Amino acid sequence: MNMSHAPQTSPIKKWNDAPTRSVDVAGTKLVYRQLGPATGVPVIMLNHWGAVLDNFDPRIVEGLAATRPVIAVHYRGVGASGGKASLTVAEMAEDTIAFIRALGFGEVDLLGFSLGGFVAQDIVLKEPELVRKVIPTGTGPAGGEGIEKVGAVSWPFIIKGMLTFRDAKFYLFFTSTSNGRRAAKAFLKRLKEREADRDKPITMAAFLRQLKAIKAWGAQTRQDLSTIRKPVLVANGDNDKMVPSSNSIDMARRIPNVELVLYEDAGHGGIFQYHQEFVETALEFLDR
Repeated sequence: MNMSHAPQTSPIKKWNDAPTRSVDVAGTKLVYRQLGPATGVPVIMLNHWGAVLDNFDPRIVEGLAATRPVIAVHYRGVGASGGKASLTVAEMAEDTIAFIRALGFGEVDLLGFSLGGFVAQDIVLKEPELVRKVIPTGTGPAGGEGIEKVGAVSWPFIIKGMLTFRDAKFYLFFTSTSNGRRAAKAFLKRLKEREADRDKPITMAAFLRQLKAIKAWGAQTRQDLSTIRKPVLVANGDNDKMVPSSNSIDMARRIPNVELVLYEDAGHGGIFQYHQEFVETALEFLDR
């Protein structure tokens, strides 16, 4: 694994070609991958429960990196990153803020999926001057409906995945309609495209610590989202069984400068099912 932290000379356009780099954040090594041009406001991508670098959708990363720097990162104690996985979203947000500063950025856009969307909200509430625009997807607010129950909802599908020799995301991220199943197969195939320099899989200990952080976020007091003055694009499927879609609607009601996109016949992974439409919408939102 190439773990160098060095400036990128020529733009990397393909996810498969992006080397795995690392940077020291308060004494802990965090790994990341960077694509796209060297200049412009970078998009920091934050991913879901259990995700390592190889769980970012290549088509979304590459689509956004066509016009701007894109940096995909995960959290301490996950994949090849050092340290112990955090037990709170607040700690993940603090680490991500330190990561952004360690790379020398004064302003970024945030794209967070699921757990990453919790972290993105916490970052913009903690350090609004660091953030230009936010795209929370497949996610919900602190204290949101059903978020404490993510584990209870997920375990049966995780076991079903083991019994049917399928990735649990096949059942958790997509609807069980023919559209959903087709999209699930295509998405899981995309995640296997990269063969060399793959990230380490998440450990069960880190997986369970992240679940505790999700449960704590669901039980947490609601945050005042009306204080978010940045432009926000909320996206989800209309039938999210992990983080109920009602949370996306709730966020859109509570954030002043917001747009909401709900994809039809789509679940938690609506942005993966509709990845082309999502990239077009996200680029238009970021360029505005």
